[in-house]
Amino acid sequence: MPFDGETDDAAPEPTTAAALNEWREAERAVAIARRGRLAAQAAMDAADRAIEAAQRTADAAKSALESATLAETSAAETAAAARVVVQTTRDDFAVSEDDVAQADIAEVEAHLRYRRAVDRAEAKH
Repeated sequence: MPFDGETDDAAPEPTTAAALNEWREAERAVAIARRGRLAAQAAMDAADRAIEAAQRTADAAKSALESATLAETSAAETAAAARVVVQTTRDDFAVSEDDVAQADIAEVEAHLRYRRAVDRAEAKH
């Protein structure tokens, strides 16, 4: 029972030893309550830090998702551009194959005309 500053005439006064024991128990109770309050404060502080860390983690995850989305879009655009380059290169290669074949034919025909011209020149002499 808390002490209200008044004495109860019906209750006998405690002995010095009993009063000292009561006082020590009250001090222990205060010390335990203070340690409990400190532990609760530490738990609240840790919870606040956990909330802040969780928010930073959520923000980082959101940024990572946005970055991944941008990277995916960029990769798709790069792949599309690469397909255009590959197709253009294949078309150019096919045209160059035709050019080589036509140049080979022209070279063979020119060589034949030269041989005929040489043959005619030798026949005249």
